[in-house]
Amino acid sequence: MNKSNLLFLFDYTQWANHRLLDTAARLPTEKFADPHRTTYGSLRGILVHILVSYQVWLGRCRDGRMPPVFPIDEEFPDVAAFNRRFSALEAELRAYLESLSEDDMQRLVTHTTSRGEVFTNRLWQIFTHLFNHATQHRSEAAEVMTEYGESPGNLDLIWYLREIEG
Repeated sequence: MNKSNLLFLFDYTQWANHRLLDTAARLPTEKFADPHRTTYGSLRGILVHILVSYQVWLGRCRDGRMPPVFPIDEEFPDVAAFNRRFSALEAELRAYLESLSEDDMQRLVTHTTSRGEVFTNRLWQIFTHLFNHATQHRSEAAEVMTEYGESPGNLDLIWYLREIEG
């Protein structure tokens, strides 16, 4: 995978994330943190999980280490607070991706999981995973929001292409 392809995937992921967040902002504020049977306990929990995954992988790839502190759900009383933090992290991620060379895409990154397992992957593989991971959890969040009466609509790649290509 080349840098252009990776930036394309990032652009799509960012588009889909913001469609989701725009929809979440239309929900009653209490629904953001209301307990839900979903894996991460609430809509907010799902979104914070996506944010943490961005921090983890950016830290591993850019800095060679995990971030020292992770955000917790309670730091985000509403969608606006989450969106501010998430948008800043997306800007950081974009700046990092744009700074990479084509050769960097093939760079090996060795990382240790939270369980102490050591793995090595190419940089492009890690970011492809990150964007795919966000897709999985956006679908979970979309299901929660749909249950709450606010569907984010189509978040698939083809819909992004139709929008940007007119």
